[in-house]
Amino acid sequence: MHEASFGWALHCCRRNHSQAEEVLQTVYLKILQGKACYRSESSVKTWLFAVIRKTASSERRRHLLDALKSFARTHSETRERDLPDAELERSEMQQRFQRVLLQLPIRQRETLHLVFYQDLSLSEAAEVMNVSVGTARQHYERGKKRLREALDREGIDYGFAWRRKENSGAVL
Repeated sequence: MHEASFGWALHCCRRNHSQAEEVLQTVYLKILQGKACYRSESSVKTWLFAVIRKTASSERRRHLLDALKSFARTHSETRERDLPDAELERSEMQQRFQRVLLQLPIRQRETLHLVFYQDLSLSEAAEVMNVSVGTARQHYERGKKRLREALDREGIDYGFAWRRKENSGAVL
């Protein structure tokens, strides 16, 4: 489960690889030292993701936003020099998508990440986030709506229709 755990840690650390590695290493140490104990109250994955989220939250408070901004600038400059035009355009689109995603409230962003990228159910995401299933569902639905609206405003098209197709007079 290391790959999935790293993906979740990366999300919790706002895409900062070095911070995600630190968080995951801290989580593994907590488990080895017995500071984080699995009690069979949920799946191992759900429990592990909750430990990662709590650890990342603690670590996030210790880091300055300037380090994240500096990393993002350096990373994008390097990519611009090294990528061909088609890849650069796709890379820029992904960066715009990430910026839009970062504009969502943290709970909505976390819920969307857990459901879409980590393939958890809403009830598993609720356990990880330590909220009720109803609250997780609300964050999920509001997050999708805000993401759709923001992507529409930015003119970002990922090759699929965001809007529901209207019923053309057919009786259901």
